[in-house]
Amino acid sequence: MSSPVPPPVPPPVPAPRWSPETLARAGVQRDWVDADDRPHRVPEATIEAVLAVVGEPPADLADRAPVVTRPGRRTGLAGEVLLEDGGTARLDDLVPDDFPLGYHRLRVDGGAERRLVVSPGRCWLPPERTWGWAVQLYAALSTTSAGIGDLGDLRTLREWTERRGGGFVVVNPLHAVAPVLPLEASPYLPATRRFRNPVYLRVEGSPDGGGDRPSPATVDRDAAWEHKMRVLRTTFADRGEEPAFDAWRAEQGAALEEFATWMVLATEHGGDWRAWPAGLHDPHGEEVRRAAAERRDDVTFHAWLQWLLSEQLREASGDLMVIQDLPIGVSGGGADAWAWQDVLARGLTVGAPPDALNSVGQDWGSPPLVPWRLRAADYEPFVQSVRATIAGAGGLRIDHVMGLFRLWCIPEGASPTEGCYVRFPADDLLDIVCLESHRARAVVVGEDLGTVEPGVAEALAERDVLTYRVLWFEPDDPATWPVGSMATVTTHDLPTVPGLWTGSDVEDQLASSTMAEDDVRAGRQELLQQLLRDGLSEEATATEAVVEAYTQLGRAPSLLVSLSLEDALGEERRPNVPGTTAPARANWSIPLPTPVDRLDDAPGPATLVALVDGRPDPA
Repeated sequence: MSSPVPPPVPPPVPAPRWSPETLARAGVQRDWVDADDRPHRVPEATIEAVLAVVGEPPADLADRAPVVTRPGRRTGLAGEVLLEDGGTARLDDLVPDDFPLGYHRLRVDGGAERRLVVSPGRCWLPPERTWGWAVQLYAALSTTSAGIGDLGDLRTLREWTERRGGGFVVVNPLHAVAPVLPLEASPYLPATRRFRNPVYLRVEGSPDGGGDRPSPATVDRDAAWEHKMRVLRTTFADRGEEPAFDAWRAEQGAALEEFATWMVLATEHGGDWRAWPAGLHDPHGEEVRRAAAERRDDVTFHAWLQWLLSEQLREASGDLMVIQDLPIGVSGGGADAWAWQDVLARGLTVGAPPDALNSVGQDWGSPPLVPWRLRAADYEPFVQSVRATIAGAGGLRIDHVMGLFRLWCIPEGASPTEGCYVRFPADDLLDIVCLESHRARAVVVGEDLGTVEPGVAEALAERDVLTYRVLWFEPDDPATWPVGSMATVTTHDLPTVPGLWTGSDVEDQLASSTMAEDDVRAGRQELLQQLLRDGLSEEATATEAVVEAYTQLGRAPSLLVSLSLEDALGEERRPNVPGTTAPARANWSIPLPTPVDRLDDAPGPATLVALVDGRPDPA
């Protein structure tokens, strides 16, 4: 009888090269769980590539990093506080309940001076449930638009919404892109998160010189930009004294001057500062100062455009909440990346692992901030971005709000599946959002779709950041959704109801993306179940499917109920198919089929309002 053959000995698993302490200090997450609750371990090669960019914080960072706290909390610190308003106060560990909110400087007894941020810990909330429209502003052309939806059209939308009894309008990011052709189409890859895009300014006339005209097949940003720059240059040259502009410019300080200088340099040298002459890479260098002085009039022109944008947005918003969108990042060659080179992680881009939105993952092209460098910079890049985006309108939607907790970072040259998560100081960042919301009396919505780790929903709810509830993704009846949410049927990255129902969205995806056909068709079937669960006939028309979707949405007790103008007007094409670019697809360039100054002529909007509002149409 022969001896049994022993089983083969598996090869030893190599010990991780990086200690847990090293990874924790850098914020790099080795293990993670995907949207389907499957655990993953990041390969060592990815860890090494990410760590090479992120690095480790200095040993003394904890002693000089900002302290973000709330009244009633202990800090473990004592010292004199130079208050934001110029006064002084004493801090002895516990922050008194009546301590002023704001951004202060703490002179620690026997230690370094550091920033002290005192937050209310909760965001401002509107007093009652209301509904409003979600719209891509570039798509919202009127019969008098100069080739692209603009702030004049936003005013038309706002006034129309008020007449219907609505309480808000949600718009795409309005941030500036590089002033070179072709203009960047994606609102989610701006050059800055602090300043706005002049293409949204209302000017007289149109690129083609026409008068009353229908919406074009696609939005031609380049033609609109060239036309508007000609008109605005002439207006700027002919203007007289403008003390209001001079005062506003002085209030904005160095940040505005730096941005306006970047716009001038980008016009001359291209939209990516990394390809400029080496002497222009340092925004505080002698060559940049000399260029700004030599082109003083052009710098003033770009500062003046930002003043016009501020004024027109204020007029467009009126007393209605206009909820602006904060993108997750900026272009690596843009103005903010130029200004904050030492804080951004050059060599990484932000994206998402495979999930229900995209089965092959996503790379959004933006370099992330390095978490510990952001702390070392007193969170100033984040503060300025939130404050600027929230200003003048009454609301903030934080795109991919999970990025305040962790970001999926992809090494340069790798695919979206080859990234890993890098953690951020979420408690501090969220409390800063609360402070800015409190000051601006602006509602905050966190777009929490995709791979959401445990604890995110609770952290948002604790701070009155409204969660995002999308009918396509919610298995539960909308009547059970939380009050602390914004309810919607779809988003700019998801199918419209008509496109889903007719199947044209599937054909659109297959024609423009690399997603597997089986995945795309299976995804459609899954979303269709949301429409069919209350008994909608599969033989129903697209219009009847829209009514069904918003009948369900109308049951939501959510504080904000968002209606899609694409759905209301029967548009089958979604604004964006993730993972696709031009010319395969005209993302971010599809106009609404009805001019916004003729919306009263379309029956769809009134139908949707009646379904979610439950009151007679005031129009």
